[in-house]
Amino acid sequence: MKKQLRIGMIGYGFMGRAHSNAYRKVGHFFNSNTEVVLQAACARNEGAIQAFADNWGYASIETDWRKLLERKDIDAIDICTPNNLHKEIALAAAAAGKTILCEKPLAMNTAEGEEMCQAVEKAGVANMVWYNYRRVPAVTFAKRLIEEGRLGRIYHYRANFLQDWTISEDLPQGGNALWRLDAAAAGSGVTGDLLAHCIDTALWINGGIKDVTAMTETFVKERPHQLTGKMEKVSIDDACTFMCHFGNGSLGLFESTRYARGHKALYTFEINGADASIKWDLHDLHRLQWFDHKVEGRLRAWSSIHVTDHGGDHPYMDKWWVPGLQIGYEHSFVHQVADFVAGYEKGEAVGPTFRDALETQKVCDAVLDSAKSGQWKSV
Repeated sequence: MKKQLRIGMIGYGFMGRAHSNAYRKVGHFFNSNTEVVLQAACARNEGAIQAFADNWGYASIETDWRKLLERKDIDAIDICTPNNLHKEIALAAAAAGKTILCEKPLAMNTAEGEEMCQAVEKAGVANMVWYNYRRVPAVTFAKRLIEEGRLGRIYHYRANFLQDWTISEDLPQGGNALWRLDAAAAGSGVTGDLLAHCIDTALWINGGIKDVTAMTETFVKERPHQLTGKMEKVSIDDACTFMCHFGNGSLGLFESTRYARGHKALYTFEINGADASIKWDLHDLHRLQWFDHKVEGRLRAWSSIHVTDHGGDHPYMDKWWVPGLQIGYEHSFVHQVADFVAGYEKGEAVGPTFRDALETQKVCDAVLDSAKSGQWKSV
């Protein structure tokens, strides 16, 4: 009989759905000695959380996350709340001995993140943060190619994450679905929301960042608050660009905005080495663009690798369909659950852990500090 990992989900928005879908699918495609069970879903709105639970198959609901943590039939807490609630819930969950999976970014700032790390480490509980792009097969494959030394010395890492959904000046801030525009709930704007993904991927693939210089802009200075209707100052960053030095000597260039008309979720990165270069685009997420300088000159060109092969050549793909058939965004979450469960069974940490995610938090804080001061800042 399989051991159970009974999930208590806090939140029911976009990420609550993405995680729930992963929990439901993982056992059908990845062999394991552990059954992931959707035990309880929690939110303040009883009607909304009951509808969510019914749709995804959660066995029960709670309207107070503290009561959820008291339950003996909950093994793991999944925190899918606004960022300002991460720390309080995580500290309480660690004290209750619960395994913790937390949405990104880890916390509102580095100080909060460090407190969360110390709590889970003191309690000895398994923990992970949902930086899912690591587990897009083409991104995982890119890391493998770099680890094999195929790019040679790395010179440049550049990434961007562009959206356009906040351009309208009539869009309110705060409240349901729009809390990311409210600094009190989100902490920051595109830096903690979008660039955090770019930074995590970069740290994972290319190593640590030493220092940064950044600029940010808030294009719409005031917006009505959705809950009060009052015009309030906008304190988040609508756009951010920063440069950095990596520990391996390479240079980094990062850009993110919610004001790039025509882009809904354009996340790309390119890495240039002495021997080869790679490019990846979320809009074509199953492909990795590859340029190999070692190829004979007259045949040298960018090529497109369709990351769908089996036999271990391409990460995760032998768990899905036949070669040549692609998968999508939601599968990255399934892969993260599968890896977490495998580590959980062995008592091994699976990244990104809270401590891993703290490194991304440190970079985000340095970026915001640099933009405010106009100076280079060490990470």
